Amino acid sequence: MTKPSQPSNVELQALSVLWQDGPSTVAAVLDALRDKKDRAYTTVLSVMQNLERKNLVKRNLVGRAHVYAAACSREVIVQHTTRDFLTRTFGGRLGEAILVILSAGTLTPEEKTNIERELQRHKTMAAKKTAKKVAAKPAKKAVKKVATKAPAKKAVKKAAPKAPAKKAPAKKAVKKVAKSAKKAPAKKAVKKTVAKKAPAKKK
Repeated sequence: MTKPSQPSNVELQALSVLWQDGPSTVAAVLDALRDKKDRAYTTVLSVMQNLERKNLVKRNLVGRAHVYAAACSREVIVQHTTRDFLTRTFGGRLGEAILVILSAGTLTPEEKTNIERELQRHKTMAAKKTAKKVAAKPAKKAVKKVATKAPAKKAVKKAAPKAPAKKAPAKKAVKKVAKSAKKAPAKKAVKKTVAKKAPAKKK
């Protein structure tokens, strides 16, 4: 998934209204903004149009009213916003940021329970990751041992001598014998004719 555009402070407030109250008109968003600053209707309209350009909200026509709905979940936007805030303000140090946030107000008993549950979930996940890493190490060593044995088998195959081709010389020998057998009678016939002619010249 692509990283969504970063909303401004006012845009984030408008999104918070949509996440809390559902699809809303510009007038409803104006009334529900949390900081309660004195803003004109046209100012909030511009905010909603900017959010639409950033693909963070979708606009639908219901009768004559334009109704805006959040296009991204709170989790997606908050995750990216929090990471950016942590990097810029605390250099990515989560523990330091949590301590500062906790000192900014008082937690209800329900919020404390939720935080404790989340911390326990993080501990469980960290323990599982550690166990997986420990279990994966022996398996990797076994794979390396198998890989080192494989070349030895190949070396044995290379060392085995190949049988020489015996058929080719046998065929050549047969051909030579056949040629010599054909040529031999012809030479003998020539010698006989020469021997017969020789006495005639002496007379």
